[in-house]
Amino acid sequence: MYILKNSLISIFRNKGRNILIGLIILTIACASTVTLAIRNTANNIVKNYEEANDLIATISFDRTQLMEQFKGGEDAQRENIEAFNNIESFTIDNVKTYGESEYLKGYYYTYSTSLNSDTLSKATDSFEYEVEDTQTSTSTSTNTTTTPGSFSGGGRPDMPEMENFQMGEKHTTTEKHTTTVITKSKEIFESSRNLTGDFQLDGYSSYDAMTEFVEGTYKVTEGEMISDEDLSQFQCVISSELATLNEITVGSTITLKNPTTEKTYDFTVTGIYTDNNDSDESARMYSQSANTIITGSGVIDLLVADDNTLVTNITPSFILNGKQDIEAFTAQVKEKGLSEYYTINTNLDELENATKSIENVKTFATTFLLITLIISSLVLFVINMINIRERKYEIGVFRTIGMSKLKLTFQFIVELLLVATIALIIGAFVGAFLAKPVGNMLLENEIQTTQSEKQQISENFGKGGMPGGMDMKFNNRGPVETIDNIEAVVDFTVVMQLLGIGVLLTLMSSLASMISIQRFSPLTILKERS
Repeated sequence: MYILKNSLISIFRNKGRNILIGLIILTIACASTVTLAIRNTANNIVKNYEEANDLIATISFDRTQLMEQFKGGEDAQRENIEAFNNIESFTIDNVKTYGESEYLKGYYYTYSTSLNSDTLSKATDSFEYEVEDTQTSTSTSTNTTTTPGSFSGGGRPDMPEMENFQMGEKHTTTEKHTTTVITKSKEIFESSRNLTGDFQLDGYSSYDAMTEFVEGTYKVTEGEMISDEDLSQFQCVISSELATLNEITVGSTITLKNPTTEKTYDFTVTGIYTDNNDSDESARMYSQSANTIITGSGVIDLLVADDNTLVTNITPSFILNGKQDIEAFTAQVKEKGLSEYYTINTNLDELENATKSIENVKTFATTFLLITLIISSLVLFVINMINIRERKYEIGVFRTIGMSKLKLTFQFIVELLLVATIALIIGAFVGAFLAKPVGNMLLENEIQTTQSEKQQISENFGKGGMPGGMDMKFNNRGPVETIDNIEAVVDFTVVMQLLGIGVLLTLMSSLASMISIQRFSPLTILKERS
């Protein structure tokens, strides 16, 4: 209590010096509050982005491994295709096995096949024609003819008619016959993995798998997306190009058939979508998705069960818990039997690039904070050194009357701590006021982007008019929690960090008093004074 009372007396007695110290700490507190607010805002934005955008792992062919097995030359082309066909494909059961992992939040997949149709016209800017093979053969035939003989009178008594008979002449003729044979044929040798039907049928396991709609590449412009509650219904969504070409409207029924067995299947059109991808080649009349029909993965399961000769492709996506699990999940999938011809890819680079600008802001704020603390500590240390020199006689008197070095050092620390606390409180309020426009400016784009993404995703699925926004089931996908007030920036964490900075500055600047007081001799001080 004595030390506290003595510290307050000393503070008021040296008002000018303590006001200068207070102003320096006040400036430090303002700068630190603004900087910590920026860091806090940046951390919240990055955290919300990571929560809204999953870290996805996908399985694809390892082209490097494939090329090592391929042979060169035209004669090896067939052998290369057959080697490719012999690579074991992973199945839905494999996907489910890989999906049972402690490193995952969940998984989804796209199950694709292709079908033909007798009632639909394929959207194409080319046509198929037959190749004629003409073969000509020539045959030769020989004919021999003899002209009749002639008589000139006289002859043998028993054959008076042979008198003056002359033999006829033989004539040989050769005839050539040309035969032309025209053969029409279609002979194609290609990979058995290719989807050869006119229409590609993409079956999605959930709305999560419909990344084109979530990202806005595809957008339902008429009707709505197929029901997420039962993806085994024979419902579908078709492209606007295919709908226009075949005069199809929402509610129509289209008939597709199995290319192998010719068995037909009826689908109800629940929606029509447009492809907003502008990266297609300008020479194409139709978009690449023109003949893509969207349905549920359960429909593909039914088709495959009906005829297992259907060629299918599976595109799985696994939602990782975090980037620290990438290597562990990859090793686990390999242990579960994934072929060496497949590789695991992630969208980690894409996610990091998306938050790169925010991370740069956070790095700048951290650097600025460190520089501010270093310079401020040095300034306060120098001021405290000057303060100790000016109060040298006071220190000698206290030491002479019996105050220990520890108590005296503690008194100087308490004095500086009291000044720093008052300055930090004022600086925190001022800094919070200054940080508010800075924080809101950083948050403004994030709030607008989040709200527009929420509405846009809803519209992409043809549900823009639904009351209360989207009524869809997403697995860790969709709108992030909106940061819409300044408390999300200057909160308890920032206050505690600011308090820690104040304590750190007090201790660092008090080193001058600690060192000086330990070195001072009271008798020497008093002699110098006299």
